[in-house]
Amino acid sequence: MRNRKRTGWHRYINGINISAFFVVLFVGLPLYWLIASSFKTPANLGNSPPQFFPNPVSVGNYTDAFKNNDFGQYFINSLIVTLIATALVLILGTMAGYALGRLPMRGKFTLMVTLLIISVFPAIAVIAPLYLVLRNLGWLNSYQGLIIPYTAFNLPFAIWILRNYMLGIPKEMEETGRIDGAGPFRTLWTIILPMALPGIFTAGIFCFTACWTEFLMALTFNSANQYRTIPVGIAEFGTVFTVPYGTIFAASVVAVVPIGILVFIFRKFVISGLTSGAVKG
Repeated sequence: MRNRKRTGWHRYINGINISAFFVVLFVGLPLYWLIASSFKTPANLGNSPPQFFPNPVSVGNYTDAFKNNDFGQYFINSLIVTLIATALVLILGTMAGYALGRLPMRGKFTLMVTLLIISVFPAIAVIAPLYLVLRNLGWLNSYQGLIIPYTAFNLPFAIWILRNYMLGIPKEMEETGRIDGAGPFRTLWTIILPMALPGIFTAGIFCFTACWTEFLMALTFNSANQYRTIPVGIAEFGTVFTVPYGTIFAASVVAVVPIGILVFIFRKFVISGLTSGAVKG
């Protein structure tokens, strides 16, 4: 009887492993094809049947992206906008998450429902009013013209993650700080904040990814080449007569690198933050 149970359990585990393998293959194959194509010559990109491995290997697409286009400027623009917006979201989201998760206050349920509605609200529905507001403020073709909207759209989701994570921190830790005479801000800074780092990193990575890859607002608010971000810049590589696929592939690979580095470095914090937020409401 035990052998039958073990056999059934092993089959279940093997089935999960096989399913996971196909999921990884399904997700990883397009990424590999993007990287491989970025090292192909323009002539080899159109080969039929297509080459699975680039031969010869060429870095000409990367050179063209940075030298013959303004991709370097697009990269710097995206970095400035994304880092500042993410920092603002984490600062405001941490304080709001602490207040909603740990402090007594009225109207918590109504406020959380409002935040949930805002977090799923499509940006295209408010793109025209936002454009008029930014035009009246003189913020079109500027960094702040993207930083403020990015902060506003990503803040509700960050508050949800941080509030749920902070609910899982033992109340005894907070009570210890109160006994020592610490107020809410000191308690947040010295006790809650160090314990909430996994949730903060999780919210930060999600916010960074959303700002880094955002296209609609960046296209609408910043039409000047000086302030274009990576998604809009890559979309402008093509012309009416030609589409430089190799250059687009190379620029896309460079655009993916920062997100990949962040996820790889903070992967343990992300897993911890997501699992903790999933079991607290």
